[in-house]
Amino acid sequence: MAENDSSQEKTEEATPRRREQAREKGQVARSKELGTSAVLLASAVGFVMAGPGIAKALASIMTNLFTIDRAQVFDTNEMFLIWKFIGLELAFPILSLIAFLAVVSFIGNIVLGGITFSVKAFMPKPDKMSPVKGFKRMFGVQALVELTKGIAKFSVVALAAYFLLSFYFDDILALSREHLPGNVYHSLDLLAWMFILLCSSTLLIVVIDVPFQIWNHNKQLKMTKQEIKDEYKDTEGKPEVKGKVRQMQREMAQRRMMSEVPNADVIVVNPEHYAVAVKYDVMKSTAPYVLAKGVDDVAFKIREIAREHEIAIVSAPPLARAIYHTTKIEQEIPEGLFTAVAQVLAYVFQLRQYQQKGGRKPTPIPVNQPIPDELKH
Repeated sequence: MAENDSSQEKTEEATPRRREQAREKGQVARSKELGTSAVLLASAVGFVMAGPGIAKALASIMTNLFTIDRAQVFDTNEMFLIWKFIGLELAFPILSLIAFLAVVSFIGNIVLGGITFSVKAFMPKPDKMSPVKGFKRMFGVQALVELTKGIAKFSVVALAAYFLLSFYFDDILALSREHLPGNVYHSLDLLAWMFILLCSSTLLIVVIDVPFQIWNHNKQLKMTKQEIKDEYKDTEGKPEVKGKVRQMQREMAQRRMMSEVPNADVIVVNPEHYAVAVKYDVMKSTAPYVLAKGVDDVAFKIREIAREHEIAIVSAPPLARAIYHTTKIEQEIPEGLFTAVAQVLAYVFQLRQYQQKGGRKPTPIPVNQPIPDELKH
């Protein structure tokens, strides 16, 4: 009983397959604080970059609005022309800032977890609509963590704002004594730097939240020993299924092997139990190599295909057994068998020439050729 209980504890690290399945469901480590902080800092930096352009546009707009002649006052179309002028002045700096924020927002949200798209994440889940489970989530560990983060964020930002206002208090009051457009540039400069420093304070929360989210994600994916065993069975398959797969693989390999038999130069047999198809191609190898081999039924099939394609069949029992046991498919024959195989090929080539051109019939090779002791089987 104790063993069963311990086996249910999620003490094992998640397997690659478990992580892949979680990713397919949209379950990846994410830090909302990282994305939020990235957008806030980008907004601050964007203000610094686009600030001069915005200040210049605002100064031009104010100058235009405060210098109105009598004709413009009595022209009803002037209002629409003013709005067009304002739009053209602010369009480029504002749109540039928005585009910059959009890019940073996208990058900030994919830094941790990467890009994921899951249809399963959009599907409705009944447990999400359960009031009981909803209350559990409200008062669970995750809710407590989020509450702690919220209080921490508020405290950090509030303290940062207090120190910044205290530090820049005299500069803020001095704005009322400055003249246009200098006060506009100065106010935007103060606003930008205060915003940058204020947003930088959120990095403290990010530094804590990112490692926590990674740790929490890995903890949620942890598996029991039984789950790992079940996954291994599902991945590797049941014994009968694996046996069927291996059988199909053997049949496919055998069909491929049989398709090469018509390309052989000679079939060396024993004379019923063993059959080996040998090929010698100086363009592909430096020595003869095996195209196909088999025993009993496979050997019979090799001989049958050889007869259909008029391939020479030579009976040499010791040589057939030696080649079969020492050489794999598409592998060159061992050096110790070079002489015996060369005699067989020489006989086959002479026989082929005799059948095509006539002349003296070649002498059959010895049935029991000498085979080195280390290659005998």
